[in-house]
Amino acid sequence: MKTRAITGFFFIIVMLASVLLGHWVFGGFFLVLSLLCLNEFYSLIKQTGISPNQSTGVLSGLVIYTVFALFSADSYNLLYQKLIFLIVIAITAVFAQELFKKKPAPFTNLAYTFLGLILTVVPFTFFHALAYIQLGFNFHFPLAFLLMLWANDTGAYLSGMAIGKHKLFERHSPKKTWEGFIGGVAISASVAFIISRFFVELQWPQWVIMAILISTIGTMGDLVESMFKRSINVKDSGGILPGHGGLLDRFDGLFLAAPIVYSYLYLISK
Repeated sequence: MKTRAITGFFFIIVMLASVLLGHWVFGGFFLVLSLLCLNEFYSLIKQTGISPNQSTGVLSGLVIYTVFALFSADSYNLLYQKLIFLIVIAITAVFAQELFKKKPAPFTNLAYTFLGLILTVVPFTFFHALAYIQLGFNFHFPLAFLLMLWANDTGAYLSGMAIGKHKLFERHSPKKTWEGFIGGVAISASVAFIISRFFVELQWPQWVIMAILISTIGTMGDLVESMFKRSINVKDSGGILPGHGGLLDRFDGLFLAAPIVYSYLYLISK
């Protein structure tokens, strides 16, 4: 418990610093984080006997994140628009690598290579883009996202421990309950209301809707990751965070929620 608390404390400090220390630190930190998550995913898949194209997959992740990060920061820059072709080259390299491998299921390898990119790198590009949803870099949206996500996790855990009785999705996550889910949504929405007093980019109902999206879709992301781990018979996705497991365990809520929240903010800002 002590190890978990210490890890959690430093994890929060690092995450907050990455958002608050400017756009270069923000972009670079989440680039590294996305590639570490992708590498962790590939390492897990390899335990099943499948052979994803790890080197070209990580290279593709680097290219995809970087190109879209530059485009998000300055979508009118013609040079950044032309860099899209690098993504095509990187994806082609994934297929080329598979041609030279002598494995019995090449398209299974390719499928999991691209699945890793979709599940990890692409969501982080959407999360990065939250900072540029309005003109210029603004840390308010990614910071609010993290605060609401953490509030949901904490609220769900405490509510589930206190009054949880009815299982939410026992087949994939036996400990999750409806009471915990509702408690998480309520705490996250409360944090959103408090945020609206300080961040004026949205009105309070819009912040609360954002919190509800993060809580519901984030919980779904958690369940999807649990389903994935059960399918390959592992408890934690890794051991990089003592007491917390792997990076996929910590960011499972972000993976599905970030694209949805970005889409929501994009639609209401137009």
